[in-house]
Amino acid sequence: MTNRTLSSPPLVAEPAPAERSGAAWTRSSRRARLDGLLAERILVLDGAMGTMLQAHRFDEAAYRGARFRDHPRDLKGDNDLLSLTQPDAVRAVHTGYLDAGADIISTNSFTSTRIAQADYGLEPAVVRELNVASARLAREAADGAERAQPERPRFVAGALGPTNRTASISPDVGDPAARGVTWPELAEAYREAAAGLVEGGADILLIETIFDTLNAKAAIFGVESLFDELGERLPVIISGTIVDASGRTLSGQTVEAFWHSIRHADPLIVGLNCALGPRQLREHLDVLSRVADRPVSAYPNAGLPNELGGYDETP
Repeated sequence: MTNRTLSSPPLVAEPAPAERSGAAWTRSSRRARLDGLLAERILVLDGAMGTMLQAHRFDEAAYRGARFRDHPRDLKGDNDLLSLTQPDAVRAVHTGYLDAGADIISTNSFTSTRIAQADYGLEPAVVRELNVASARLAREAADGAERAQPERPRFVAGALGPTNRTASISPDVGDPAARGVTWPELAEAYREAAAGLVEGGADILLIETIFDTLNAKAAIFGVESLFDELGERLPVIISGTIVDASGRTLSGQTVEAFWHSIRHADPLIVGLNCALGPRQLREHLDVLSRVADRPVSAYPNAGLPNELGGYDETP
């Protein structure tokens, strides 16, 4: 994440000297330190969660655990559910990234909304629990890293993925006006997920992999509604994704248009992730860094597969 001066002041008071010199970090003292760190150096975000969990080759029974043994739908592939059924595996991924030097780790909650979990028949009963559990696992790992290095705060970013529905594009080619989800449904789904992440100990909320800016605006609305309910605010990172070489999101916006559509949320950091790999993403990040008056984040994927179905990019 590049270091660019923020346009807004810290939302909480500067931590006491004892906190900066090694006393236990709190959410408020981490927040107060975050602005300074962004001005000092690049902060390191963790890597992929899904591929690390998939390396365990968990079968259907492992995904289900004892609790969901009799669930009527297949659950294999619901990686977020592993926060409840295989918590040690999730915690180990976080710990590995922290040991590798990550400043910020993101929760295993990319699909933990009632909209996405509907594919597994798990909405809405366990959605909030998924988010709370995922944030707590990340926070436990981060707390362990802070105990090992008391002078260095480690941040938990509550991941809010884009859902598997789009508010801007019709799912029916014969009916351009049709929509698979409504604004109120999206906003409530995001608010519900964010509430669980905050309860579980997230320091930051990460609205990520945005392919449809209208979905992102619903997420912002849901998060802002939650902040109003709680009477406190957390920093927000907003990260979009470019889907083709023209540099546009799936809903058709350029990088500049994307930024101007979400800047009202006053995110702490704005960036791009996934997309077409680091080489193709670079030029769009250059554009974003010129128009956005705040720190910029980047976490690309391995790009598009080659002719043999493999990936040419290395870690």
